[in-house]
Amino acid sequence: MVLQYLIYFLIIISTFVIMEGITWLTHKYVMHGFLWVLHKDHHQPHDHDLEKNDLFAIIFAVPCITLFYFGTFHDNPWLTCIAIGVFLYGIAYFLVHDVVIHQRIKWWTHSKNKYVRAMRWAHKMHHKHLGKEDGESFGFLWVERKYRDKIKKDESIRRAGSA
Repeated sequence: MVLQYLIYFLIIISTFVIMEGITWLTHKYVMHGFLWVLHKDHHQPHDHDLEKNDLFAIIFAVPCITLFYFGTFHDNPWLTCIAIGVFLYGIAYFLVHDVVIHQRIKWWTHSKNKYVRAMRWAHKMHHKHLGKEDGESFGFLWVERKYRDKIKKDESIRRAGSA
């Protein structure tokens, strides 16, 4: 019984981790590809609260709901665990992307955390490209080394200047 729950837990964690790769691929090849028409307004300045890009939350919820349905009503706990991993990733995505990075809800507005600062910088570099081509930093939770190094360098310059 304990082993079974351990396996379920590992499925949930593995799904969450795998979602980062799926997010990168989806962002680069779907959102910056054939569904750019929905993602474009996310890269353009605007003064409204909602974007066409927000429809992706609904689009991405459908597979998760489907997994929950088949996992629950067809007695398949593996599918339910995968659904839980996808759901938890969706929550993390909302909190990090919409709250921490874009500050659509005003929490954590002045973080000094190096990881958060590197993540914000990577996302800023992603958004410097207003078109769908020539993008960079399509990931979400994984921050490439060059952005982490930039924050470390800025921190050491700041410390040297205040010494």
